[in-house]
Amino acid sequence: MTESLASRITPDIIDRLRAITLEAGRAIMEVYETDFDVETKSDHSPVTEADDRAEAIITPALKTIWPEVPVIAEEAFSRGDVPEIGDGPFWLVDPLDGTKQFVSKNGEFTVNIGLIENRRPILGVIYAPAMNTLYVGSPLGAFMEGESGSRKPVEAKTPHESGLVAVASRSHRSAGVDMFLQQFTLREEITSGSSIKFCLVAKGRADVYPRFGRTMEWDTAAGHAIVSAAGGSVTNEDGSEFLYGKPGFENPNFIVWGRRA
Repeated sequence: MTESLASRITPDIIDRLRAITLEAGRAIMEVYETDFDVETKSDHSPVTEADDRAEAIITPALKTIWPEVPVIAEEAFSRGDVPEIGDGPFWLVDPLDGTKQFVSKNGEFTVNIGLIENRRPILGVIYAPAMNTLYVGSPLGAFMEGESGSRKPVEAKTPHESGLVAVASRSHRSAGVDMFLQQFTLREEITSGSSIKFCLVAKGRADVYPRFGRTMEWDTAAGHAIVSAAGGSVTNEDGSEFLYGKPGFENPNFIVWGRRA
């Protein structure tokens, strides 16, 4: 491929990706409304029929957009199905982010699809099916879509002079996060599950989201793309650029920022 994928992202591509994500969300909700079984993977994380059904929809559908772009998807990865990415672009798919929230039925779970080029996320879609809310970030901008179906641009905000609004993980809060936040004046703290935390920063509801602990690239790629398109950023703990295609697709600690003052 000589032409960059970023230059080939059009409203039609976004609409196709949106349709794929909504279809996966419908499959997830069909399982959500039943008494589903919960299994445990080798890394001790939970998995359900909804994870597998959503991924079975997403992976082949992405191949119809750009057949030459490999797909790294969470459940396939856990089975050892890992296509070679080389130095080229690749998709990162978490078919059901926030499985713990899905199991507890609190609604805070999402479908995440991100596209990486030159080790950076250039396109991301997050859909929270229980909330019927979708977020998209790309070179064309960032927007959210609610129950009415209307699209609203989203934009990260500069922190208020009275202090930061921080969002932290509902299920994976750590002492490192508490220590990090102690250096700031906080006017509010929010907890949330799944990649919704990225969306809260992207739409200006929160100023910072620190995550210290193990995550995988498919957990962050879509949200990273949306935050970036909304004017925010994602960095390593030391402030350096947060990149993708790392060994094992495993992330270090990271911090999501809104607009910096």
